[in-house]
Amino acid sequence: MASCSMASAASRFMVTPNVTSNTVTVKPNMVVMLPSQNTRASRLVVRAEAGDAAPPPAPAAGEPAAAAATTTAEKPKPPPIGPKRGTKVRILRKESYWFKGVGSVVTVDQDPKTRYPVVVRFNKVNYANVSTNNYALDEIQEVV
Repeated sequence: MASCSMASAASRFMVTPNVTSNTVTVKPNMVVMLPSQNTRASRLVVRAEAGDAAPPPAPAAGEPAAAAATTTAEKPKPPPIGPKRGTKVRILRKESYWFKGVGSVVTVDQDPKTRYPVVVRFNKVNYANVSTNNYALDEIQEVV
């Protein structure tokens, strides 16, 4: 559903011909009027109740219920990747605007497939007025 927020600005248009011809004459006072549309769109709000949650999956055949619950709880979390948030780091990427500069870590993406997981914020902005950039783990060094 598309709605136009500029309905008042686009309510009148002047139609003029693009091609000139000897046989067809167009009067310059021809105006096309479009009817104004109602800009207030009705909204549909859907809310789920707390009792609609799906039940947990049943354990596999041959496993007791207690054993199935402990196997999911026993998996330890992997250690965090990269420096902690707020850590000061030095940039080692030579082509970076902030090469050998110091910035603070904003976030570290914990997905091991991410190429540049560390987001670093700097006090100084670059030529594009940007103060953050993503770096790989081997392109930064923690500052003590």
